[in-house]
Amino acid sequence: MKPEMSVLGIDIAKRVFHAVGMDERGKIVLRKRLSRHDLMPFLAKLPPVLIGIEACGGAHYWARRFREHGHEVKLMAPQFVKPYVKSNKNDSRDAEAIAEAVTRPTMRFVPIKDVDQQDIQALHRVRERLMGERTALVNEVHGLLHEYGIVIPKGVSKFRQAVVGKLESEKDKLTPLSQEMFWKLVEEFAALEAQLAYYQEKLDTLAQSHPECQRLMTIPGIGPFTATALVAAVSDASAFKNGRQFAAWLGLVPRQYSTGGKERLLGISKRGDTYLRKLLVHGARATIRWVGLKTDRRSQWIRQLVERRGKNRTAVAVANKNARIVWALLTSHQDYQPATS
Repeated sequence: MKPEMSVLGIDIAKRVFHAVGMDERGKIVLRKRLSRHDLMPFLAKLPPVLIGIEACGGAHYWARRFREHGHEVKLMAPQFVKPYVKSNKNDSRDAEAIAEAVTRPTMRFVPIKDVDQQDIQALHRVRERLMGERTALVNEVHGLLHEYGIVIPKGVSKFRQAVVGKLESEKDKLTPLSQEMFWKLVEEFAALEAQLAYYQEKLDTLAQSHPECQRLMTIPGIGPFTATALVAAVSDASAFKNGRQFAAWLGLVPRQYSTGGKERLLGISKRGDTYLRKLLVHGARATIRWVGLKTDRRSQWIRQLVERRGKNRTAVAVANKNARIVWALLTSHQDYQPATS
């Protein structure tokens, strides 16, 4: 009698997929190479099984598709699957490692995103790319103008205010060709600004209409962009045992290098989503600017921490605390209640 398959590891790709099935004892009972066209018909014929996938491009889409046919799907970070790859790497061995790793009781899994979350995340990705292009353009114009003896103050906001006036007041230093080029660059800057304004307005509208985002925006230092980014990244906050695990997932806790019974804590681990961590730290810096005008217990703690450890370490500490509060609000479905005394 052929053993019944209970676990299926799938190494996903763009066109060719490799699947390895195992029974309850971990014995391999299936090895199959499938095209993208044949994958779903094959899975539709299978009885419900546990499917393991690496969390990579397209993983959330396939997880939703597999769930439609009654399968239990779990995503894992590729770095947690790699230790289970035996000998030399190939797609079939990757699928085998995935099938073995998904059965481990201590394995950590990635929550599956729904389509709405991916929509919000896509808006953030496009906005971040446009901001990088705007910064690169401003730096390029700074450098080119400097070659003609024209200096503009640093910063995007100062550039926005000064560039048109500078080009008009110091046009004698420029040739007709260079004037035409710089005005084209100014037009390009204005077009980027308009695109950024569109995406920022979309995110702001989503934040005002989404109940979870409204709840998160009650936390000092978390605005529309951070709230929508957190909601897009975290589909189920209860997947984390506590707030510290959530902060560790964002890379806001110290790295540990302990041995021989001696604990050694280093700087923050910088794991997880760098974009989320950046937003939380920037929000914390904005909070630190105004603590001198407030007398609540949180502000007193921040002021004391700034005096002891400086503003940079304090910003990371505040971001860590905010991350823990985010986890508490998402799991309890309550609004933020500041401590008054």
